Amino acid sequence: MNIKQFIKQHRDEWKHLEHLIGVLQKRKNTYTGTDIDQFNRLYQKAAQNLSYCQTYFPNEEVTSYLNGLVSKSHNLLYKDQISSFKQIRHFFSTTFIGLLLEQWKAITIAMLLFTLGAIGSFFSVINDPLHLYSILPADIAQNVDPERLGSSDGGVNSPLMSASIMTNNIQVAILAFAGGVTFGLLTVYVLIYNGIIIGALAALFWQYGKTYDFWAYIVPHGMIELTAIFIAGGAGLLMGYKLFVPGHYSRGYHLKYQAKRSVQLLLGTIPLFIIAGIIEGFITPAAIPLEAKYVVALITVFGLILYMLIGKILLKRSLSNVSY
Repeated sequence: MNIKQFIKQHRDEWKHLEHLIGVLQKRKNTYTGTDIDQFNRLYQKAAQNLSYCQTYFPNEEVTSYLNGLVSKSHNLLYKDQISSFKQIRHFFSTTFIGLLLEQWKAITIAMLLFTLGAIGSFFSVINDPLHLYSILPADIAQNVDPERLGSSDGGVNSPLMSASIMTNNIQVAILAFAGGVTFGLLTVYVLIYNGIIIGALAALFWQYGKTYDFWAYIVPHGMIELTAIFIAGGAGLLMGYKLFVPGHYSRGYHLKYQAKRSVQLLLGTIPLFIIAGIIEGFITPAAIPLEAKYVVALITVFGLILYMLIGKILLKRSLSNVSY
């Protein structure tokens, strides 16, 4: 696409955004929800257009024009966001939630890939227990002992197994995200393979009649960790998809644009890993009833759902009020 075609294709949207900026500045707090929806949509598209121009038309007047237009829109939208704390609060209450809602399909696919691997390995080990040793990493296979899970000796194997899984999951999240640059192929592999590990462990404890005990040591921190992995995996899958099917723009443009969004999703998982780490250190190995550990898991699930619901409400409010 040459510059004339590009301008002709998007010029009307830019003019409309200019008009809305003037309208919102004059009306202040009396603008309508329709105005806000249109402004938000046009502002995002103008930002995408600017990124495209900076890549392909860096020295053209249209790039300077879009830079000014996006700056005006940004200043109008975030004029009251001054402190770093407000920016962080806005990110986790609005930006991160918005990205999750936009990319929920990719996150769901990541969860399904993980589940597919887990189910496959579970039935594989159930049919032939020796498959366990060809599936599990050596450090886990050598230290996992279902008979000693939750034993009174301090649970040496249980915390070690949980710590290994936690460390592995953090690595999985990073690899799942970074795998997007391989057109998502590495992301798919990482998600399925690590589902295979969980499925194999679940099958082992099933054979020893320790399923209830096993999940009691996994789900308190695992619910949050797996959520973070699915988010990171979804980010990697979406990046890979945009590279594989670039549409009207080049793969370089999509890599630059989608990588930024994917990094934001990955950053949003940091608090999840922190919370999971705290639970991992104080709840998972604690000598408390297994039921209490399941309660902790339910609380984490409830907390995640509540966060999404509150975030969705705040996101809707942010679109009905330009000032934060």
